[in-house]
Amino acid sequence: MRRRPVVRVGVAGLALAVLSLAGTAEPVGAAPTPVDPAGADLVSLSVVDGDLSMRVRDASQLARDAVGHDPADVLLSAEGGLTVRVPDNPRFSFLGTPGQPVWSLTSGDVGMPGFDTTRVGRGAVRGDAVTVSLEAVQGPGRFTAYTVSGLGTARQLLGAGAGEASLPVATRTPVVWAFDAAGDYRLTLGSSVTLTTGETVTAEVTYQVTVPALRPGPALPPPVAAAPVETVRQSPQTKAKAPAPPRAAPLPTPSATQPVGANAVTAAGERKLISDGHVDMGPQLVGGNWTIRIKDDTVSPAVWRELADVVLQVKDNAKTKVPAGKDFLGEEGDEVWVLPQVQQPGIVWPGWNTQHESVVSSTRGNVTWALAGVDGPGRFTLFTTDSFGGADVLFDSSKALPQRLAIPLNTHAHGSWAFSEPGLYRLKVQMSGTTTDGRVVTDTRTLAIAVGDDTDPGPGFGGGSGDGSGDESGDGSGGDGRLPRTGESWILSAVGGGVLLVLAGVLLLLAARRRVRTGTGATTTP
Repeated sequence: MRRRPVVRVGVAGLALAVLSLAGTAEPVGAAPTPVDPAGADLVSLSVVDGDLSMRVRDASQLARDAVGHDPADVLLSAEGGLTVRVPDNPRFSFLGTPGQPVWSLTSGDVGMPGFDTTRVGRGAVRGDAVTVSLEAVQGPGRFTAYTVSGLGTARQLLGAGAGEASLPVATRTPVVWAFDAAGDYRLTLGSSVTLTTGETVTAEVTYQVTVPALRPGPALPPPVAAAPVETVRQSPQTKAKAPAPPRAAPLPTPSATQPVGANAVTAAGERKLISDGHVDMGPQLVGGNWTIRIKDDTVSPAVWRELADVVLQVKDNAKTKVPAGKDFLGEEGDEVWVLPQVQQPGIVWPGWNTQHESVVSSTRGNVTWALAGVDGPGRFTLFTTDSFGGADVLFDSSKALPQRLAIPLNTHAHGSWAFSEPGLYRLKVQMSGTTTDGRVVTDTRTLAIAVGDDTDPGPGFGGGSGDGSGDESGDGSGGDGRLPRTGESWILSAVGGGVLLVLAGVLLLLAARRRVRTGTGATTTP
C-alpha cells in the first residue's frame, strides 16, 4: 500500500498522529518542520517532466520562489486560528446556519493561506486549468474551503456539495479552511491536470488538522462600512498578535540554483503597461539607496521595475456595482472599478511586500507606507476583506492625507484597489524604514494607474518619480513633491493660469495708456 504524505497541524495533532501510527507497521518519521500557515501556500502545485506534485510553501519560500516542503515533513501551527459565528448573510450559507460557530485555520486577514498554481505555466496543460478535489474527510464535523472577494462575496471551493474545484494556472488564490466542530480531522486532497500530450496525471496528499474548542464571539453581521481611516494604522497581519520584535530574522540567501523571486534583477528604462497578472510594490536598499520599485511577476524570471516605467491598467472587466454595506466605496449601485484581493485571470493583481533580502536583512522595525497624495478623476480606496466578508479600509482618498500603514518586515499582502471613476490616477506613495545602524531612509514615488478601457495610459509613464537617494532628511522625491495634474483638475489649473495671463495683460495695457496721457516715459509724434 502506498503511504500518503501527511501534513500535521498543531502539537496536539502531532501527538495523535504518533499514537495512531504506533498501532501500525509504518515507522514514525522525524519531527516535522514548523510552518506558520499565515501567508503560506498549503497547496502549491507544479508540473515538472510530466509529473504533478503538491507541496507546502511557507512565506520565506514564497519570497524566494522556492519549490517548498514535502508535506510529510511539515507541521503547521494553528495558533492564529479564529472562531466566529456564521453571519446572517446568504453569501455564507454554505458554512451552516446563522449563529453556528466555525473555526478557520488562520486569523482571517490578508495572511490567509493559498492554493497556488503559479508553477504551472500557461500552455503547459490543457485548458490552462488544474482540478483540486476533496477525496475524503475523516473528523467530527464539516470541512469547507472557500474564497472571499474584495466586495465580500464568498465562493465555496471544497466541502459539502462541492467535491472539486477548477483553478486557473499561474494564479495564487487565498483560501479559507473552515471547520464547524472541534477535534481531529484527516483531509485527503487530490489534484489532476491533462498534459498537452493528452495524458492525465494526478497527485494526492492527506492533511491532518486538530481543531481546538470553538469559543466564538458574537455573531458577525453582514459586511458593513469600515471605520474611518486613521492617521497611522497597523498592517492587518499584526492584529491580535504580540508586537513585532525590533529585528526580524533575515531570509535565507537564495542559492545560485534557486529562482530569484523577491530578489529578482532590476530592469530600468523599459516601459511596461501591465493589465493582467501579479505585481508587488516594495522597497529595496541597494548600495545605500532606498528605492520603491515594482516587482513584475508577469514575466519569468520576475524583474523589479522603476515606478516611472510602469502603468497599471484597470480594464472594464474589473467594473462592478457597489453592493449594500460598502458605503466607503460610494452609494449602493454606483459603478466602481475594483482590482480584487483574490487573483482573477484577465485583471492585474497588485500587492505590496517588504520581502526583498536587502530590506529584511538590513533594516529593523516596520516599514511605513504612506499615501501622500492622489490625483485623478475620482475616489481611490484600498481595503482588505477578512474570511467572513468584513472590510478594513487602509487608504481612502476622500479623507485627509497623508495616511500611513505600518508593514512588518517579510510581509507579502494583497487588498482590493477601488476607483470610483474611469481615468488616469497618480498615487503619490512614500515608504520609510530604519536601517540596522539607525539611519532613517525614505523614498517617494508616483504609481500611475489607468482605469477604464478608454483611458490613455501613455501620460502615466515617466512622471513624478523620486531620485532614489534614500535621503534621510527629505522625502526622496528629488523635487517639490507636487503631482502632475490630469483630467478636470488639469483643466481647472489651465483655466486659472489663462485668467491670470489675461489679467496681467490688461494691467500692462492700462499702465501703458496712463504713461501716454501723462507723457511719462513716452515719445510723441508731432
